Amino acid sequence: MHVRTVTVAIPKAERSALAVWFQAVRFHFVPPSFLPAILGGVIAWVRHGVFDCGGFSLVLAGVTICHFGINMIDDVFDYLHAVDSHGEKNPFSGGSGVITDGLLSVRQVAAGAVVCFTITALIGVYLAATRGWPLVMFGLFGMFCAVFYAAPPIKFGYRGLGECAMIVNFGPLIGMGAYYVQTRQFSFEPFLVSLILGFMMWSMLVINEIPDYEADRHGGKWNLVARFGRRAGIRFYIGGLIVAYAVLVAAALTVSPPYVLLGLVSIPLAYRSVRILRQHYCDPLAMAPANATMIKVHMATGVALILGYLLARFL
Repeated sequence: MHVRTVTVAIPKAERSALAVWFQAVRFHFVPPSFLPAILGGVIAWVRHGVFDCGGFSLVLAGVTICHFGINMIDDVFDYLHAVDSHGEKNPFSGGSGVITDGLLSVRQVAAGAVVCFTITALIGVYLAATRGWPLVMFGLFGMFCAVFYAAPPIKFGYRGLGECAMIVNFGPLIGMGAYYVQTRQFSFEPFLVSLILGFMMWSMLVINEIPDYEADRHGGKWNLVARFGRRAGIRFYIGGLIVAYAVLVAAALTVSPPYVLLGLVSIPLAYRSVRILRQHYCDPLAMAPANATMIKVHMATGVALILGYLLARFL
């Protein structure tokens, strides 16, 4: 008797739409947006005793939603330029994987980015109209960098300029913007202190570029690591951390309360990240703990700076 074998395909467990979109926005990379915003607001409160809760909340919402849009538009153009690919890879580098894994289409992710940028623009216009038109300059520059980091014809992130833009956008631009919303004035102090997080963001971007070295070169994404190599990337990474801590000490000695030296608490984490990176920079999966630790370095430094200012306020 002939028995026919029937193979039944068992579909993978379906994921909720919320989980898929949460993956698309890559929330674990978003704290570099809202930490300098919180820091700028706290500096304003400590130095001037002012706290505009509505403005503070809108700034946090605006920078967070804008970062969602940045992550999604970067996904779209990296996919179109064949930078993102299927297969096992470092989970902290490359795109979110929602397009390459077929969870969302290019059109859906692009539409999500447009929605995020539209909301951000509306928040920016409202803040500029109610808190001061100098915020228009901050908003236009930030939106330009957000869109054209990966979008043609400029796509400056593909031309070796993205790392420098990170220093400005995820440091002084957000920190001073948040400070201005509270005080209606500019000051050197929030500029200098937020610069610490800007250089931390430089290092975070560089270490995330190292696992993507081959894919970025193949797709024509000529960032600093793709141009100069993985070993140079290690030096760029360490250099960014050194400058960040040097600025932190300089701030404590000049314009900031000494309590901001609490930010040095992240040095052991930074050292661990560097050690792992040096050992495994040619193995994207093995160096993943270094990428994860850099996220913790930025988070620990930002939280410690905020706590340092709060201590200055109460003590």
